[in-house]
Amino acid sequence: MTTRRLVLSSVLSLQPLSVGLSMLLTSKQSLAGGQLEEPLADSVRTALSSAIANTAPPVPVFYDTESRLAYLRWLGAQSDRLSRKKADFTTRKEFLQTVWYESKRAGLDVSLVLGLIQVESNFRKFAVSRAGARGYMQVMPFWTRVLGDGNASNLFHMQNNLRFGCVILRHYLERERGDLFLALGRYNGSRGRAPYPNAVTSAQRNWVTA
Repeated sequence: MTTRRLVLSSVLSLQPLSVGLSMLLTSKQSLAGGQLEEPLADSVRTALSSAIANTAPPVPVFYDTESRLAYLRWLGAQSDRLSRKKADFTTRKEFLQTVWYESKRAGLDVSLVLGLIQVESNFRKFAVSRAGARGYMQVMPFWTRVLGDGNASNLFHMQNNLRFGCVILRHYLERERGDLFLALGRYNGSRGRAPYPNAVTSAQRNWVTA
């Protein structure tokens, strides 16, 4: 994996829908950048709005026992890893279940989304960056106006925040033709610069399971 260019994992090929590294990973204050508001084609806006509006409950559905057991093993391993950030088991389970659901729904690697959350908010639900980005995935408030009802306070709702974040990241991946390095930079508002993509992919390693 090079500093300049990262490639998507096989999971990311699923169907579509400056501070230093240590500061990005450890600061108590959110140091996230911010997605930049850009013109969207009507077809893109419609597709993204539809993806946001489909508020199915985050309940995983499995069609075979092996898949369900794999998910339960993943849930147990990640719950142990997250226990220092979220002490209550029920809260951890709900959070991880929703991350898994929204990541899969958007065709994203779950470990990538967890790594991004670690860097963006350090798993703090009510984190706010200096740029005004909000919540777990540090979504800029303008997205609620562009794609939703304009109520930025909804970005502090767990599933809303994770859904917006995953849909936006998938959008940036498609804009960058699958280039994860550039897509992560665009997510952070630092397209073309290495610290943020490198921080996310480094944090992602904490959440990879066998």
